[in-house]
Amino acid sequence: MIGADPVRAITILPGVANSARLEDVPEPPKDDGAILVDTIALGVCGTDHEIVAGHYGEAPDGQKRLILGHESLGRVREAPSRCGFAVGEHIVGIVRQPDPVPCPACATGEWDMCRNGLYTEHGIKGRNGFGAERFRIAPDFAVKVDPALGILGVLLEPTSVVAKAWDHCDRVWRLKSAPARTLLVTGAGPIGLLGALLGAQRGYEVHVYDHNASGPKPALVRDLGGIYHSGELDELAALAPDLVMECTGVPQVIAALLSHVAADSVICLAGVGAPAKREFDIGAFNRMMVLNNGTVFGTVNANRRHYAAAADALARADRDWLARLITRRVPLDNFTDALTKQKGDIKVVIDFAQA
Repeated sequence: MIGADPVRAITILPGVANSARLEDVPEPPKDDGAILVDTIALGVCGTDHEIVAGHYGEAPDGQKRLILGHESLGRVREAPSRCGFAVGEHIVGIVRQPDPVPCPACATGEWDMCRNGLYTEHGIKGRNGFGAERFRIAPDFAVKVDPALGILGVLLEPTSVVAKAWDHCDRVWRLKSAPARTLLVTGAGPIGLLGALLGAQRGYEVHVYDHNASGPKPALVRDLGGIYHSGELDELAALAPDLVMECTGVPQVIAALLSHVAADSVICLAGVGAPAKREFDIGAFNRMMVLNNGTVFGTVNANRRHYAAAADALARADRDWLARLITRRVPLDNFTDALTKQKGDIKVVIDFAQA
């Protein structure tokens, strides 16, 4: 039953391809959180495309449809006193919430490392997303964003993912007397470019590889002070980077990196691609990793500490550079355009304020 003040929301039927639609839904229930938020913008990423394609997604218990969206930006409409948030502030909702058991990781606030898989995720797994004109969030799962960023604050969630990647790289880099200095990022999508941004902020020599030889990406990398590469993958071996942030999920790219690991290097796998069978010499890989003291790890999601680090990184970034990452802003009424990939896209945003 729709209440007196329904809100428009983008919903999907999990597991059913192309079932996304814009519909009226009830006001978000207070059980969702004490803070009521007016949505400003919603970022679209590969996860959303896969959910819309019916590959995965899970509606909340007792509901058939799932409100889409996990890259949020909103303005506080209502907040209880002394909760740490005030009306008018810009906030982002943390995507993952801990499992109810909780596992050892969730019990200590490391819900991004949940051990039993009983967590929920807004717009993805068992919890409605932020793709509605209003949503609710608990104070413990809201993060303030510098209002001066405007709509650029919608980049906070993807930035939190690379902030976590950097956090883990810092933990596994062992040569304290010889700090890492050279970074190679493969993939110049939003995650890759934001990872490069954080590398530049840390003073690294930044290299970015992408298959696009033209378009906006080369200039974005150059304007970070980095070097852009789009040639043969084998050429990357000569770089001998200390850290590699792999953001494509493309098997041949990953195989090339794992086959050319430099001594004492760290490879962070941050991209997810489709499964693909290919020949791979695991014995040679093992030998190379052992003899070179190599480290390979995967990372996904983020916790509150990473969101805070991301907010700080965005606040310090050049606003004009960040604005160039958002290549399309689509009004809510035309949300299907945002879910359709177009040539030249980097970050596509659904603008809830745009008519």
